[in-house]
Amino acid sequence: MRLRIYYKRKLMIDIPKVSLSKLLQLERRSVEVIPDAEYAEIGIYCFGKGIFHKTPRKGFEVGDKSLFLVKEGDFILQITFAWEGAVALASSLDDGMYCSTRFPTFRIDKNQCFPQYLLNYFRTPAGIDQLVKISPGSAGRNRVLSLKRIPEVFVPLPPLDEQRRIVARIEELAAKVEEARGLRRQSAEEAEALFCSGIERVITELSETSENQHLINVVETERGISYGVVLTGTPQLQEHGVPTLRAGNLQKFQIILHNIKYIAPELEAKYQRTRLHGNELLLRIRGGLGEVAVCPSEMIGGNVSREIAVIPFTEKVLPKYGMYVLSAPCNQIKMKAHLRGTSYVGINLKDVRMLSIPLPPLPEQHRIVAYLDNLQSKVDALKRLQAETAAELDALLPSILDKAFKGEL
Repeated sequence: MRLRIYYKRKLMIDIPKVSLSKLLQLERRSVEVIPDAEYAEIGIYCFGKGIFHKTPRKGFEVGDKSLFLVKEGDFILQITFAWEGAVALASSLDDGMYCSTRFPTFRIDKNQCFPQYLLNYFRTPAGIDQLVKISPGSAGRNRVLSLKRIPEVFVPLPPLDEQRRIVARIEELAAKVEEARGLRRQSAEEAEALFCSGIERVITELSETSENQHLINVVETERGISYGVVLTGTPQLQEHGVPTLRAGNLQKFQIILHNIKYIAPELEAKYQRTRLHGNELLLRIRGGLGEVAVCPSEMIGGNVSREIAVIPFTEKVLPKYGMYVLSAPCNQIKMKAHLRGTSYVGINLKDVRMLSIPLPPLPEQHRIVAYLDNLQSKVDALKRLQAETAAELDALLPSILDKAFKGEL
């Protein structure tokens, strides 16, 4: 086994390196842009992650921009981000699409090079480094690949049979990585579904045994249910002062605090910010409809406009109990049934006030919260494991590519 690995390494070291200019032939197919015709352009993800399709546009929207036809088998370099591995091989799905001058298309000499071998080479650090060297400039769009310098790029080129063997091995191992990733993703989705099912079961049982109350009847009378903020201006946010809630801080079951911004206390009255005392239930009614969390501490409503409803429960309702109840699938469906608007879709406060929840005694609410907290912690633990495993799986493919071009596969 060691002798075989040694032989492969020696083979990869000793194989000839061929200039990329000897493997590629620039082939551009300029098209006449017709105002009433539709043109679907491509884009290319960085790090060799493939081609994506943009929304088709009419010719008059394209304007005077030059377009070129894409054909299956084209090797494409995105010249502004080639230094980040924005290279791709056009498939049958991309045939007939269009690209701009930033996407020069090449034909590969298949007598010398297996196309997938070349693509995989430019997914390796060694391949990307060579593209960096011929992309002068500082960074981003200022770093543009120079087509004139393509002859400076050299590709290790074993015989075609060996190229095909390397690609087959890469695809075999990549398929196993993707299968493992899919299983992890499926387990996390099943755990989330189990949690939703647990909430739904609890709410169904409670609805049969407990009185249902509209939210308007179980909130503080003086405050009522209100929007998260009344804006009369935009103060300068700073790193210290009173924490300011923004719409982006609200996620399912939690308020994200690591990127929280602050407002100077003396500016609070001037800008008429909504003071949150802590323990209010915050419900997203625009955007990510139905996301709900408990306000963790005293803060000021920030740039959330009409995206968040503030629900200050009376002592009859545990805020966390209300959080779980409103996140139940049955209540999420009810909220979606009240969606209104076109460009700014959401539900209004009138509909929020009329949402109903079962209201058991406080000891029963405590028991339910403890049960669902425990279930949620298990789901979160599984998600963390899935994220860690996903990161490990993501690191496997670069390792596979590295080994492949070192002759270790």
